[in-house]
Amino acid sequence: MGKNTKKKKKKKKKNNKKKNVKYVTKYENGQKKIYRKKKRLKVKWRNVFLILAFTVFLGIFIYCLFNIGEWVKDSHDTSEQIEELQNTVNVNEKEDSENTEIIENDVPQSDPYWDFIKMSLIDVDFTELKASNNDTIGWIQVGGTNINYPIVQTDNNDYYLTHTFNKSFNSAGWVFMDYRNDPANFAHNTIIYAHGRYDNTMFGSLRNILSSGWLNNPSNYVIKLSTETENTLWQVFSVYRIPTTNDYIQTQFGSDEQFQNFANLLLERSSYNFGTTVSATDKILTLSTCYNDDEKVVLHAKLIKRESKA
Repeated sequence: MGKNTKKKKKKKKKNNKKKNVKYVTKYENGQKKIYRKKKRLKVKWRNVFLILAFTVFLGIFIYCLFNIGEWVKDSHDTSEQIEELQNTVNVNEKEDSENTEIIENDVPQSDPYWDFIKMSLIDVDFTELKASNNDTIGWIQVGGTNINYPIVQTDNNDYYLTHTFNKSFNSAGWVFMDYRNDPANFAHNTIIYAHGRYDNTMFGSLRNILSSGWLNNPSNYVIKLSTETENTLWQVFSVYRIPTTNDYIQTQFGSDEQFQNFANLLLERSSYNFGTTVSATDKILTLSTCYNDDEKVVLHAKLIKRESKA
């Protein structure tokens, strides 16, 4: 039985070889000659396609895995910086003093403004912050969110999209003021930006302003800001989500009428009625962040109280 089996295997091998071989007849010098020529193996395109598809899928998977790893690392580094800053910097509540100025622009008695001006300011000493980062220009707190950070500013609006407070490269970026604004002399519209991180760092928790939980608590309707020259209190008057546009980040206006029209646009755009007004002599603070790739979350507040540090 063993010998027969071996013979059968040898025959199979020979037959397989024959399948891949064909004979070619040629005449050379009047003589007929026969050559053996191996057949070309047929390429199975289906298999090639599957290999290519798998290679592409593997490449995409590795790329996504790398990006997730980078995001997690950047998030961890940012959280560590935030914790260190909040543990080392004293943000003090400050009651009104002889230097406190209440901003009154014909505000009706029904306006919640009269309750908000009773709230305390915050005061921050920027000596250590400036030593860590000389771009530091302020500190911001927003009620009902995680926003409690130092603000930076440089000569463009790009650098701090990819650099954190210690100026290391980081996709989380940092909270920064528009380079066109002057933190020592607020314009008609002062703008502060940050990424809307899904871990709720930076302006990630600004998404809260669209929720009923945030809107149902009037104590959230104020922003506290401290700079090197003054401490200020701002009353929220508009919040909304909008497809990406730049019509709300205008900083210069040709006339009071032009600014009033701008303020009216922001009021009308709000997804919630805060029961307040904005006049042509008011100053606006705008917070802007990404809601997703195509939309922004925006908050606008008006200056209602200030205290000089001079």
